[in-house]
Amino acid sequence: MVSINEMETLRLLKAKAMLERGASIKYILVSNVFHVESESKPGTYHVVRHGKKDWSCDCPDHLKNNLKCKHILAVILISEELTGVNIDNRRETRGKAIATQCGQVIKVNDELYKVKSQSSNRYYEVKSTKDGVTCTCPDYIRWGGLCKHIIATAYYHEGEIGTTVNPISDIRITYTQNWKAYNEAQKEEQALFTSLLKDLLESIPEPEQRMGRPRIPLRESLFCSIQKVYSQLSSRRAYGLFEDAVGKGYIDHAPSFNIPSNLFNNPEITPILHHLVTLSALPVANLETDFAVDSTGFRCTTFGAYYGDKYAKKREHQWLKAHLITGTRTNIVTSVRITGEGNGDSPQFKSLVEETADNFIVREVSADMAYSSRNNLETVDKIGGLAYIPFKSNATGNASGSRLWKKAYHYFQLNRDEFMEHYHKRSNIEATNAAIKRKFGETLKSKNSTAQVNELLAKIVAYNLTVVIHEMYKNNVVPYFIQDIERMSIYNL
Repeated sequence: MVSINEMETLRLLKAKAMLERGASIKYILVSNVFHVESESKPGTYHVVRHGKKDWSCDCPDHLKNNLKCKHILAVILISEELTGVNIDNRRETRGKAIATQCGQVIKVNDELYKVKSQSSNRYYEVKSTKDGVTCTCPDYIRWGGLCKHIIATAYYHEGEIGTTVNPISDIRITYTQNWKAYNEAQKEEQALFTSLLKDLLESIPEPEQRMGRPRIPLRESLFCSIQKVYSQLSSRRAYGLFEDAVGKGYIDHAPSFNIPSNLFNNPEITPILHHLVTLSALPVANLETDFAVDSTGFRCTTFGAYYGDKYAKKREHQWLKAHLITGTRTNIVTSVRITGEGNGDSPQFKSLVEETADNFIVREVSADMAYSSRNNLETVDKIGGLAYIPFKSNATGNASGSRLWKKAYHYFQLNRDEFMEHYHKRSNIEATNAAIKRKFGETLKSKNSTAQVNELLAKIVAYNLTVVIHEMYKNNVVPYFIQDIERMSIYNL
C-alpha cells in the first residue's frame, strides 16, 4: 500500500512535470481562484481555490482523497516562483500595500472604515462589531477570516507600518438626492395620498346585494381602512379622517370607527389587498427592470406560548414575515407573500418573481444566500432574466441536472467584482424594509392572524402609493392604475 507521504511526493513530481510541459494556469485576482488546464482533457480547466483554512480543487483526485492534488501543488509552486512570496502570506502583503497608499483607507467613525477596491472604483466597508471585524468584499463573504482590507485597516489604525499615511477621517459617505422633487413630494403627500387611493380602489367591483339593509360599499370600507393604516392613528382617532374624506367627496358616508377592524377580520379581503399591491406598483412599470427579493419581520401585539415563571421563561411576541420583491430603482413593492415567522424564504421566491414578470420586464433579480438553489436560478432564467444570488461556502459547481447552476457557479467564482456590482443592488430592498417600518410602524395592532395579515398588506399598499407620489415629482410618472375587472371575479365577491 502506498503511504500518504509517497502519494504526496508522487503528486508533487506530477505537478513539476505539468509546469515543465507548459501547463496553462490562470490566476483570477478577485478571489484567489486559479484555472488549471486538465492534462487528460485539453481545453477544460479545473478550479483551484485558496480558502481560509486549506486548498480545494474540483478534480476527481482531490474530491476522492481530500489531499493536495497535482493541480493545487502546481499552483503553489508557480505562485512562489513568480512572486517569491508564500501564497498564505499574500493577503497580509497586499493589506500592508493598501495601507501605505494615501486615500485608500477612509475612516468614517471609530467602528467603520471604507477601503478602496484594488480592481474597481467601489469601496468596501470594514466594520468592527461585538462579534469581530467584518468586510463587505467578496473574499471575506466567501471565506471569512482576515481579508486584505481588514489587514489594511488594522495597519492604518495601529500605525504599525513605517510609511507615513495621511489620515482622512470623519468623512461622511453620501448619495445623490433630488431634494427639490423629494421636498415637493413630501409636502403634497398627504393630499395626494387620498386622491390616489380613491383612484386605485376604482378597480374593485362592488359585490352584488340582493336583500337586507344597504351595506357600506366595499370601496369605501377599503378606503377608510387603508387611510387609517397610513395615518397610524387608533380606530377612534381616525374617525375624524373619515369625516374629512366625506367633506372632500372621496366617500359618501363616514362609517363606524370599527369598520377597519371588521374589514381586516374578513379572510375574503386578503386576495383583494394582494391585488391592490400589484396595481399600486404599475405606474412605475416603465422604470423598473432590476429587482431584489428578501424578507422582513413585523411584530404582533399578541404573545406566543410560554412556560411561565416555573421555567423562568419570558413572554415572547409572535411575528409575521413579509416576503417582498421590490424594484431597485424606485423601491416599489411588486409582489408580497405573508407567512409565519418560522417559514423559509427560498420557497417564496418562485411565486414572487413570476407574479412580477406578469407586469414588468425582469432583467435582473438579486437575493442573498438564503435563496441559493437550482430551482430559483431556473425560475429567473425562464422569464428571460439573470439571477445574482451568491453561493454558500459549501456549494460546488456540480450541475446535478442544472447546467445553469454550473454556469452561474463559475461566473460567481471567476468574475466576483462584476457579480458584486450587480448583487449590490440588493441593498435597495433593505432600504424598502426600513422605510415601511419607519413610515407605518413595525408593529401590527390587530389581534388575530387574519386581521394581522390584512393589516400588513394594507401597510404595503400605503407604502406603494407614497412611492408613486415621489416618482410623480422625480420622474414625471403618471399615476394610472390599470383596471382589471375580469381578474377580480376569482375573489367570489
